[in-house]
Amino acid sequence: MQRFSIRLLYLYLFSFVGLLITVIGLIRLVELGMKVYIFQGADQYSYYSAPVSKEPGTENFSPEELKQREEEQKKQQEEENTRNRQREFSGAISMILVGIPLYLYHWKTIQKENKV
Repeated sequence: MQRFSIRLLYLYLFSFVGLLITVIGLIRLVELGMKVYIFQGADQYSYYSAPVSKEPGTENFSPEELKQREEEQKKQQEEENTRNRQREFSGAISMILVGIPLYLYHWKTIQKENKV
C-alpha cells in the first residue's frame, strides 16, 4: 500500500493537468477541423453595416467603384477569418505540445515510484 505524500499529490495533480491541457487542445483542433471541412459557415461572422453606397464621402463614386469597395471589404473579412483560424490552430497545437510532455513526465515518474 502506498503512503500519501505531498510529492505524490503533486505528481498526480500535474499529470492530470497535463492530460487535461492535451484533451482541451485536441478538442480545439477537432473543432477547427470541423469548422474548416464540415461546417464551413460556422466561423463566418456577419455584421450589419451600412452598404458602401451609404457611407459618407461615397456619393460621387461610380457603381463600379462601389462594387470594388464591397469586394475589398469581403476580402478583408475572409483574410480575418483565415487569421482567426491560424490563431486557433496555433493555440491548439501549443496546448498539445505543452500538455503531452507535462503528462508523460509526471505519469512516468509515478510509475517508476510505484515499482520501487
